[in-house]
Amino acid sequence: MMDITALEERIAHLTRTVEDLSDVVARQSKDLERLLRLTQLLAEREAEREGNGQAPEANVRPPHW
Repeated sequence: MMDITALEERIAHLTRTVEDLSDVVARQSKDLERLLRLTQLLAEREAEREGNGQAPEANVRPPHW
């Protein structure tokens, strides 16, 4: 059976791990929010460009064709 000190060490280790993982999740959440805003901005910009009558660059044939 484990003694109290070993259990306290294990709890301390697990607490630190949970705190580290919480920091990672918080950072990933901020990154995800930033990427979602950027994606929305790019989608809006592309929609505006398509609405101006310009052909999207993906649909324009290269000059060597």
